[in-house]
Amino acid sequence: MKNKLLIIGASGHGKVVADIALEMGKWEKVAFLDDNPAVTSCLGLDVVGTSEDFKKFIDDYDFFVAIGDNDIRKKVYQKLESLSASIPVLIHPGAVVGREVLIECGTVLMAGVIVNCNTRIGKGCILNTGSTVDHDNLIGDFVHVSPGVHLAGTVIVGSGSWLGVGSVIKNNVSICEGIMIGAGAVVVNDIITAGVYVGVPVRRVK
Repeated sequence: MKNKLLIIGASGHGKVVADIALEMGKWEKVAFLDDNPAVTSCLGLDVVGTSEDFKKFIDDYDFFVAIGDNDIRKKVYQKLESLSASIPVLIHPGAVVGREVLIECGTVLMAGVIVNCNTRIGKGCILNTGSTVDHDNLIGDFVHVSPGVHLAGTVIVGSGSWLGVGSVIKNNVSICEGIMIGAGAVVVNDIITAGVYVGVPVRRVK
């Protein structure tokens, strides 16, 4: 771990990530990389280059990919990983993490998140504001759990999935990779076919 942090992405999501990093108080300097030339600062922190400039900072900074889109976040993360970049886990001080929880690099837990015991969360995930993940869950890599999502116990979420705001996943349910769950949807059975699912209970629409 370094004493400086570069956040890739200075949009709204990047702003929240920076706020968490500042609240954690582990870095003497926090700055951004962003590809929009009109953006020169975010949350009062400097934008010091574009996403292509990370190699210049690789020896001196930790890196965090603050991009909401799962596929883009994965591509940027893998570039950093290939260069052995230091990629931390960010956990808001207001999050609650139970015993025997494994959280892999590049994942962020935002304010009000609860993760209960014996859960594993993959790399590059977003657990957004106020979401809850109960015991014995398995969340794959590069999953986005939106604000207010609730996962009951023993849920499996495949890599690259997106759980829409306020959605609910029943206990003992498995969701395959690359699924998008609509806002407010309720999942009560396993999902084994990729696509977009909405409704109460969910149905596949795309």
